[in-house]
Amino acid sequence: MSILPVFLELQAVHDNLSTIQRDLTNFPPDMSRLDSELKTLVKRLEAAEKTLAEATTTISNLGKDLQLAEKLEGLARVGVKSATQKVQFTAAIRELDERERQKVAVQRPLKEAEARKLRSAKEVGELAARQEDLKAQFAGLHEIFLSEHENQVAARDILLARKLDLEKQLEQVELTRFNKLIQVRQGKAVTPVENGTCTGCRTKIRTPLLTQLRETSSLCCEYCQRILYTPKQL
Repeated sequence: MSILPVFLELQAVHDNLSTIQRDLTNFPPDMSRLDSELKTLVKRLEAAEKTLAEATTTISNLGKDLQLAEKLEGLARVGVKSATQKVQFTAAIRELDERERQKVAVQRPLKEAEARKLRSAKEVGELAARQEDLKAQFAGLHEIFLSEHENQVAARDILLARKLDLEKQLEQVELTRFNKLIQVRQGKAVTPVENGTCTGCRTKIRTPLLTQLRETSSLCCEYCQRILYTPKQL
């Protein structure tokens, strides 16, 4: 059985869903403002969470370095106390000074990382709270908006159900190919051939391919990979 009718109807369903989706996201000014602010907030929150995670990792690494520096400093202090000769004592003091400098060198960036973590944690908390507030405001307005477009919402639900039915009629490899084309070819996976030309990319189809197209229902354009059909196949 030819799968071309399934591809064609599935394409039509996608086209109609895209149209409905555009209408259902064409928000009034107050909703558009909230939607835009929410999108900006998501990016800011992601950046703050990334900074927080980086600071946490830095603190963990520097904490280990500090433990090692403190251990070496402790050993150096023992060396100073146990030195019995002037030469040994002088060398032990130099060693202790070096270990103390190493510890300070770790403590400074560690404190900076801890302060950065506190700032980031505070920012994440504030942004998350703001996000929840905006989501609640948007959800309330969106519910009203959808109630004013209930016919389109109902049509969308019907189309989504039909989309699932059609997808079940395709083999997984065919469905994967179709969905990939929808994503990479501006929502057009299936396109007709007119005057020997693919109407999707305006490329002339080779004669052997046109001949083969009369015998199969799932031939693809050699250039844009869209699924081709001719009016005679309908």
